[in-house]
Amino acid sequence: MKTKAAVLEAFKTPIVMREFETLSLAEGEVLLKILAAGVCGSDVHIQKGEDPRTPIPIILGHEGVGRIAALGGPKKDVSGRDLKEGDLVVFERGIMCGRCRSCVILKRPALCASRRTYGISVSSKDPPHLRGCYAEHIHLMASAHLIRIDAAVDPAVLVPATCSGATAANAFEQSGTKPGDAVVIVGPGPLGLFLIAMAKQAGAGPIIVMGMAADRARLDLCRLFGADHTMVVDGTSIEDREAEVRKLTSGLGGDVVFECTGARRAAEDALHFAAPGGTVLIPGIATPVGQASVSFYEHLARWNVRLQGVWVSDTSHLRRAALLVSSGGFPFEKIVTHRFPLAQANEALVAVEKREAMKAVLIP
Repeated sequence: MKTKAAVLEAFKTPIVMREFETLSLAEGEVLLKILAAGVCGSDVHIQKGEDPRTPIPIILGHEGVGRIAALGGPKKDVSGRDLKEGDLVVFERGIMCGRCRSCVILKRPALCASRRTYGISVSSKDPPHLRGCYAEHIHLMASAHLIRIDAAVDPAVLVPATCSGATAANAFEQSGTKPGDAVVIVGPGPLGLFLIAMAKQAGAGPIIVMGMAADRARLDLCRLFGADHTMVVDGTSIEDREAEVRKLTSGLGGDVVFECTGARRAAEDALHFAAPGGTVLIPGIATPVGQASVSFYEHLARWNVRLQGVWVSDTSHLRRAALLVSSGGFPFEKIVTHRFPLAQANEALVAVEKREAMKAVLIP
């Protein structure tokens, strides 16, 4: 059987459509028919050659939802449920060794030194080729962790859970957010929306979200998810923004601050919004952005603020995000603003780069 895929054959060039032969499955492997593939902001950086992990050629796409087309023998999902052809599933995008200190001792597989990622760091050059989600099918390794989705949910709506949602779950877990904590979220994109939902579920508040004037529609959506206050930061100074945060938090600042834009300057600014004893988390940075300036005495030592990096996620975070979307308790369907056929992958990348799309999804 042949399957079509959108392939990046050289950096800074358009993606091209190619056809591959689907190969027979080894024991434990899974052939997944992709129903929806997310176009992540990091894909834009990858296409430009800005991610040092990426080989060429590659089938992009690390966000995928699909139905099982074939199984290489009996297989269960991470909850021990039998899988069969036709089941709707999401899968862990990371490929970890399962043997290193991070995997076995720290029990933080996202930090595995050997970690690779479907659609980011596994080339399509060698068989079985189909290792990314910008394709009609993806050929998953026997080590892949799958989660069966039994709820009636649009696969496209589930897509953001596989990346933004999972990363948000990791950040939220590390934040230690408690009921009544003031939460500041810098960036009203999908990552920020998942964090609003998780903070709301945890009983945190007030929840404050910052964005640009161009993000007004996104900020409106943040309120639908449960944000108590939204701020347009265009034309304001860092002093203005800090003063507004403190005004909204009884003069204290945020107990938890999440920087979700991935911009170096925003990461610097986030430290200004923390309360004494607060935590600042940086889940938005996924590609190199250069060095930032930190005032160690004023922002860390004097106020005992914790600055925490967040790197991707593991299967437990994916499961939490997928269950959150499947619960129907938040309007996640509003995140997906653009749907493209697979052959229009380049147009989808442009829509993401120009911020025309909150979330763009390819429908093979």
